[in-house]
Amino acid sequence: MKRKNIAISIILIVIPLMIFTGCGSDKVKSKLIIVHAGSLSIPFKNLSREFIKKNPEIDIIREAYGSRTAARQVSDLGRSVDIVASADSDVIKKLLYPEFADFCIDFTRNEMVIAGTKHSRFAKIISSLNWYDILLKNGIEFGYSEPDSDPCGYRSILTMKLAEKFYKIPDLFQKFIKSTKQKNIRPKEVDLLALLEAGELDYIFIYRSVAEQHGLNIISLPDEINLGSSIFAEKYRRVYVDIIGKRPGETIRKYGMPMIYGLTIPFNSLNKENAVKFINFILSKEGKMIMKRSGQPVLIQPVVDTNKNLPDGLKYIKQKNEQ
Repeated sequence: MKRKNIAISIILIVIPLMIFTGCGSDKVKSKLIIVHAGSLSIPFKNLSREFIKKNPEIDIIREAYGSRTAARQVSDLGRSVDIVASADSDVIKKLLYPEFADFCIDFTRNEMVIAGTKHSRFAKIISSLNWYDILLKNGIEFGYSEPDSDPCGYRSILTMKLAEKFYKIPDLFQKFIKSTKQKNIRPKEVDLLALLEAGELDYIFIYRSVAEQHGLNIISLPDEINLGSSIFAEKYRRVYVDIIGKRPGETIRKYGMPMIYGLTIPFNSLNKENAVKFINFILSKEGKMIMKRSGQPVLIQPVVDTNKNLPDGLKYIKQKNEQ
């Protein structure tokens, strides 16, 4: 009888221990929470898959937004996020500096294009020489993303303004604006893809990387207006757009500039060590190859903007004043 009682006692002790120590179950994983530009969805999906193979103990949670909305997850909503990756490094500096973050790594680039499908009206004749005429034809539906939410949106506006100057067509920008229906302006550039593929839109202003990733028909734009060339940086700065600022009633004047993506680790990150590991992977030789295969151009030498000490362990970068 005593032996039976002892056996029962041992079972009652061992089972709770098995539960609390995780015996017979998977180990509890640590987290990595990333909010990123919609245009980084495919590259970051591919990066995450390979990263997890090397770091199976880390559970990655990715959320895609327009870049300004992504930054506001931290600045306005107070969410604890481990990495913010923006399609415009200036978003991090304008919305997160200095209260929520103090460094930004420039790590990739892009350019604006017009994209359509084989079913788009005038698909057989539209080109880099006549795209503006096609977009303004009666019955053509085109769209772009919301400028106050998404860099692709204000870059679409800047591209239209640069087109007016480049082609020397009076009021071309206003003609574009008047021809765009409100329903064709969406929170982020990837939201437009479903409308395009469903035939509700004929053409969209979008990043080259996203158009390539989704197999769209691409109408390339001259370097003088596509915001993708550092050679024409001064010409880009001749146009601007005013967007909503950090505080109520505040506006930010956004001048044209070559497209550079940035990322940071906010102060309120709860998983800084994991964030550093992931950023190092993005910037590594393998990470750059994954980005390229995902249709996302990379900077040969990523650059960091900061006057502060960087988190311990970050590699592959240099200060801007070292260029």
